[in-house]
Amino acid sequence: MKKRLQTVFNHTCLILTLSLLFSIKSFSQNLIFQTGKVIWEAGINVGPSFFLGDLGGNAGKGTRFIKDVNLQFTNIMKGVFIAAYPTDWLGFRLAVQSGTLEADDAAVNTKGVDELWRKQRNLDFRTNISEIYIAAEIFPSMLFNAIAETNPRMRPYGVIGIGMFHFNPQGSLTDASGNKTWYYLHPLRTEGEGMAEYPNRKPYSLTQFNIPMGGGIKYFISDRFNVSSEFLYRKSFTDYIDDVSTNYIDPALFSKYLSASDAAIARQIHDKVYGIVTPGVTRYAPGTQRGNPKQDDAYFSFLLKFGVRLGNIYENDIQRKVLHQLRCPAKF
Repeated sequence: MKKRLQTVFNHTCLILTLSLLFSIKSFSQNLIFQTGKVIWEAGINVGPSFFLGDLGGNAGKGTRFIKDVNLQFTNIMKGVFIAAYPTDWLGFRLAVQSGTLEADDAAVNTKGVDELWRKQRNLDFRTNISEIYIAAEIFPSMLFNAIAETNPRMRPYGVIGIGMFHFNPQGSLTDASGNKTWYYLHPLRTEGEGMAEYPNRKPYSLTQFNIPMGGGIKYFISDRFNVSSEFLYRKSFTDYIDDVSTNYIDPALFSKYLSASDAAIARQIHDKVYGIVTPGVTRYAPGTQRGNPKQDDAYFSFLLKFGVRLGNIYENDIQRKVLHQLRCPAKF
């Protein structure tokens, strides 16, 4: 696991380094816009976020993209960012964001065999999530806009970077009166994490690396103010954002590793099977599939970003006049 994270980190750093080297070269190719001045920009963003994991989903077998999104669990993610632009086609962004992710097997509303097995599993989760990441923004239309006489208002771009995020999943139990109570799942070891009987299931960390990637369109309202629409997907390296990954364990083991009160909750919350495919079943046998460890969890957002460029954004009067000759949005 650590080796894979290190490999991803090294590859991302290589991409960012090469981008920086190319941007330095571009200074000598575009004397009007690239005279060595770094333009700084700060802003805020807000938009809906969605979870892709083992729980919930739609028709067929579970996947890791839009097909399995349950819109009723849409949540808002918000954040702030600061970016530096050493050239008009390349920027480097530092962003901090927070929001909520959730999913529920009860949301499965189709009648196929795969869907009914997930619905019978009857698990749910929610978690607050916070993240910080650095990323490169690449504007391809500006990359090929060498020594242009005008500057476009509308600029498509791509984003890729590396980040860290923190989560802490909760699951629910509902009493006879219909009242739902939420419990933190990590300390309950619902899949035997850290138990000697399951040596390959190590306790998962609540802070993990991710790879943010995506793209968007940036529109300059003026030389100083801009608005962007952005899709941002986060590839994670854990299958435990929703606390579901492998197989059911022997519930008797909870009493061995947990306090009496926690063991009682863990026995109920790790297996809430509701007999749909197999009427009358009240508990799965140890070893029965609970999740799919072959696919890590992920999440994504559609963000509306508002940015303002800071300080003096012009090199001289000539550049000010050029930047005021903004090209029609229909052209790039």
